[in-house]
Amino acid sequence: MGVPDPNDVAAYDELEKRLIGGPRPLSGPIELRDYDPCWPNRYAERASRVRAALGERAVRIDHVGSTSVSGLVAKPIIDIVLEVPDSADEAAYVGDLEAAGYLLRIREPDWFEHRLFNTAGQDVNLHVFSAGCSETERMVRFRDWLRANTLDRELYVRTKRELAARDWKYMQQYADAKTDVVEQIMTRAMAGRERSQLPAPRICVPWRWALNARGRQHRHCRCARELKLSLARAFSAVVGGALEVDRDR
Repeated sequence: MGVPDPNDVAAYDELEKRLIGGPRPLSGPIELRDYDPCWPNRYAERASRVRAALGERAVRIDHVGSTSVSGLVAKPIIDIVLEVPDSADEAAYVGDLEAAGYLLRIREPDWFEHRLFNTAGQDVNLHVFSAGCSETERMVRFRDWLRANTLDRELYVRTKRELAARDWKYMQQYADAKTDVVEQIMTRAMAGRERSQLPAPRICVPWRWALNARGRQHRHCRCARELKLSLARAFSAVVGGALEVDRDR
């Protein structure tokens, strides 16, 4: 799904018309707050309501977005990603979520069958995808990378502050304006995951000084044979020949 030019207000006017309930322009500047240690507890409370409402239909629930990363500035809105068996099957879950206080706001069948719910106080964004959706993994990977990577976390903070200081008609313009930086960070996050999944290199230990009961050294590594022999001779001279080098292996 392509992202419009965030400066093209007319394009976002059209997009907002598609929202359930109609357009919702910003009423003032975008508010960013320093990280609040209470945010994880607010997530846990909200997530428990979702689990209670859906039971086993809540296949996966995660805290994502800026409120899930200690050290990030964020809008005071908790982002939750939820996976259900089939997000396109609204009859199977929408009614129960709305009864629990989550109102369907966005329906995007052309983007992973995404559904977005808000609370009445607009303090929660509940993103719904089908089980196993790659976008869920992307959100979680982005979160985990920012939690672990100070430089990219600081880059994201600067970007958010710079863009929040600008005048926007809709929140989505601000969100889309972050796309280039998000993609840069995401590229590094994915590269980091690939490196972490590589098998550990085999390290050749050059020698072992462990001796068996007869004072004979254990099998040693061939690639360090010459070094071992020279060290063994020196050691033997010191201890009076107590060490016998296994020259057959």
